[in-house]
Amino acid sequence: MEHFPDDLVTEFCAKWATPDPEELSAYFAEDGVYHNIPMEPAVGREAIKAFIADFTGMVDGIDFQVHRQVSSGALVFNERTDVMRFKDGRELSLPVAGVFEIVDGRIASWRDYFDMATVTAAWT
Repeated sequence: MEHFPDDLVTEFCAKWATPDPEELSAYFAEDGVYHNIPMEPAVGREAIKAFIADFTGMVDGIDFQVHRQVSSGALVFNERTDVMRFKDGRELSLPVAGVFEIVDGRIASWRDYFDMATVTAAWT
């Protein structure tokens, strides 16, 4: 069954609660781009899988609390709070705006906009 872009993004965001890098990276096109805007982008499904694996090695999961989500054709925008559950018991709530471009049922591009200082403060 084909997913509409909005449904695909909703499903993808929910998967982060119990993240599996293999499963999450499979949502991306082979040449997909995952760009946390304050950092360098991960380009290609394998690079995205490696990035997700590195990141999820530090967390038990991330609860994507989506406050608003709007789609227009292949574009999906969401405003959310990502609650990262670290393995040491800490949590970090990060306000995020996400932009997803869906092509042929896969994520061709995902850009997340957030304040890097909020993330950096969690490590100090």
